[in-house]
Amino acid sequence: MSIPLIVVAGPTASGKTSLAIALAKHYNGEVVSADSMQIYKGMTIATAKPTKLEMGDIPHHLIDFVQPEQEYSVAEYVQDASRVIADIISRGKQPIVAGGTGLYIRSLITNTQFEEIETDERLRSALYEYAKTPEGLEEMYQYLSEIDPQSADRIHKNNIIRVVRAIEVYRLTGKTMTQMQAESRMQQSPYGPIAFLGMDCHDRSVLYDRINTRVDVMMQNGLLEEAKEVLSRENMPTAYQAIGYKELADYFMGKQSLEEALEHLRQSSRRYAKRQLTWFRKEEGIQWLYREDYSDEKMLVAEAVGRIDSIFGRK
Repeated sequence: MSIPLIVVAGPTASGKTSLAIALAKHYNGEVVSADSMQIYKGMTIATAKPTKLEMGDIPHHLIDFVQPEQEYSVAEYVQDASRVIADIISRGKQPIVAGGTGLYIRSLITNTQFEEIETDERLRSALYEYAKTPEGLEEMYQYLSEIDPQSADRIHKNNIIRVVRAIEVYRLTGKTMTQMQAESRMQQSPYGPIAFLGMDCHDRSVLYDRINTRVDVMMQNGLLEEAKEVLSRENMPTAYQAIGYKELADYFMGKQSLEEALEHLRQSSRRYAKRQLTWFRKEEGIQWLYREDYSDEKMLVAEAVGRIDSIFGRK
């Protein structure tokens, strides 16, 4: 049996969460997060996890369930999300996948089956240690660009976790991540039809204003205190990849003023939004909803419902 799936994707601060919750209410659904940072416990404000008030009575899955010091792979996400979706369907409800991590979403809906790869803790530790040297990460990213340019295009040069993992896989298997992913798409996807909606703004300044406002709200909600606590922990490479923490590190070390650090955070968020849009623009079948086209949230939701019903063949 093919599973009908609703997907709500898009850049940070575009309104994915509110739309997904509204659709869950309309379709008697539950939300399955596709966010690679919201999975971690204790990293709440910076990752913009929906609050209990925002969630209302809509169940949300794959949020706040992994310890920050643990690594969590896209292969694990596909397994966990598939299990959760099957459970939602078994209870007669509609799964709604929502988030901004494009690799998670693509791997899930294409049913990518990842080959089991053993880890080498000594190799991984050595790579991490080298990445922490002044020129280490830059040289490692250059090496990745030479052996696997496609992965280098997908991975930000400062994402130490993914750079290390891509090199580790190549060293252990002799295959690049790109090659392994191409070989892994062997099984037919159980999902379809898929209503794949993308949130965006016609005017990029509108999206950037929403990002700036989000940073202000995060500060009001205690981002500074959360960042200080998270950054004080040891053995948490993930924290330094989450936008909202690494930008404040220089402030805590006295290298920047608070306003300089916050401007760095706004800039990092805008750049991340650009990368997300670049990814999602390449996805097949995505239907875009632009915030400026709708005078209020009700009209936006109504348009989304109309498109979903059309894709699902409903009147």
